[in-house]
Amino acid sequence: MRESGPCPAVRVALKGGDGARGLLDGAWWPYSRDLAVELPALIGVLDPLWGRVTRIAVNPRYWPVVPHKVAVRGHVVKVGWFKAEQDAHKLLLLSNTVGRWDLLVIPPGTPADSAARLMAAACDPAGPALTASALMAEEAARRAGGAGDGTAPRPASEEPEDETPSTGGAIPASRLVMGM
Repeated sequence: MRESGPCPAVRVALKGGDGARGLLDGAWWPYSRDLAVELPALIGVLDPLWGRVTRIAVNPRYWPVVPHKVAVRGHVVKVGWFKAEQDAHKLLLLSNTVGRWDLLVIPPGTPADSAARLMAAACDPAGPALTASALMAEEAARRAGGAGDGTAPRPASEEPEDETPSTGGAIPASRLVMGM
């Protein structure tokens, strides 16, 4: 749960504008599973970059409550859900002017090092064309195996939940968007 006070930066990484497409256009690492709180901040960052977001679709598997609408800086965004048709780890955003974007949703409690790897993988135009769930499964296997670096992975419960990933060169600064 977030403390009251200033809103933290939105943790989102986007593919560059080089026209490269694939299964994902970037990644979003929300602070909680509360879409009514998290979506306005995300859309507030994306609207100036991508054009006005008008609709969002999620798979309700990991979202306890899916609101029908969220208010964002003077407009309303409709929120819908699909169970079988949409990857549980993906957020679909639509705009009447620009089109569709698909973001990997990194679970809120994900350790910062894993989140940074996932953000980089979702934004890599030369990377493998993996689905959002395949990227999550690959990262889970990496953590379970100790990443092959001789260190045992720490349980997620030992990791701080509110870290912002250190890019460490993994995500080019032009692709990491931190806004409020």
